[in-house]
Amino acid sequence: MRQNLTSGIRIFFSAIVVTFCFNALAEAELKESSAVILVYHRFGESTYSSSNIRLEQFRAHVNELKKSRYKVLPLSVIIANLYSGKKLPNRTVGLTVDDAYESFFEHAWPLLKSANFPVTLFISTDVVDRRARGYMSWEQIRKLKSEGVTIGSQTKSHKHLPSIALDDVKIEIDKASSRITAELGSPPDLLAYPYGEYSSGVRNVVVDRKFRAAFTQSSGVISSHLDRFALPRFALNERYGGIDRFRLIINALPMMVKDILPRDPYLGENPPAFGFTVTPSIGSLERLACFASNEGKLRLERLGRRVEVRLQSPLPPGRSRVNCTMPGPDNRWRWFGVQFTVPK
Repeated sequence: MRQNLTSGIRIFFSAIVVTFCFNALAEAELKESSAVILVYHRFGESTYSSSNIRLEQFRAHVNELKKSRYKVLPLSVIIANLYSGKKLPNRTVGLTVDDAYESFFEHAWPLLKSANFPVTLFISTDVVDRRARGYMSWEQIRKLKSEGVTIGSQTKSHKHLPSIALDDVKIEIDKASSRITAELGSPPDLLAYPYGEYSSGVRNVVVDRKFRAAFTQSSGVISSHLDRFALPRFALNERYGGIDRFRLIINALPMMVKDILPRDPYLGENPPAFGFTVTPSIGSLERLACFASNEGKLRLERLGRRVEVRLQSPLPPGRSRVNCTMPGPDNRWRWFGVQFTVPK
């Protein structure tokens, strides 16, 4: 009888310890410093549905972000806090826009300005210089800067950087920085890779130019665990701009990964030997799943905290994405993705 009682007490206290540890782990996960970065291109230009967000969709996004649970911060503040160890508010969101289309100036900025939301605009200088139809002018960009918009670089002519010589990459970046400095009075310190694509060599050029950070179009949540010169952004368009998906994205949590292979997303080996290590703070990896844009759900090999992702067939030429997700605390999803590029 006494032995049964003692055994029952041990089981009871073991359950308490397990519950306490689980709750403590969940609470620690919620306190991780991270941010979701969004990228838009066109606004209300339905002819270009793959890069456009409908205005009613965008208004719904802005209204959602106005809720008190979210904190929209300038990209520079997010980067500074993440990589100096300072804490970011829970559900921090950063807004970016690529390509300097005039529809941002006409339709999106008035909504963001009214909401007092900071935004970073990444521009390619050639289209602005030649006053290309549908793009902003320097006068408009100067007005945006005067009203608080941060201007970043998307190179001189928006070339596909991984496929050109590194000397040409340097020219693309340097000439864009010179033009932005001449027109706006200061050089850009943030860069978005055209098409979201880069290689290890391209990344090193960006690092050498003393940029503070550079951004891709891989899907995922940024944290200090990730390379600041290959930071993910969730791209939004008509197809993927519904409010339910938007809420899922802006509530996402980081996967907290390291030792990502291959190191270069511009592939030589195809299919790639893709793998990563998940930090212990994440807990069980049993519900982790990965999906490729060309073959759906992928087979995983879990080697302790190491995850090896097995693609069965080569990725097609051009851009392909592999996204890995798993349930996190507070009904939020962890999200980590890589955009690979196969040379054409």
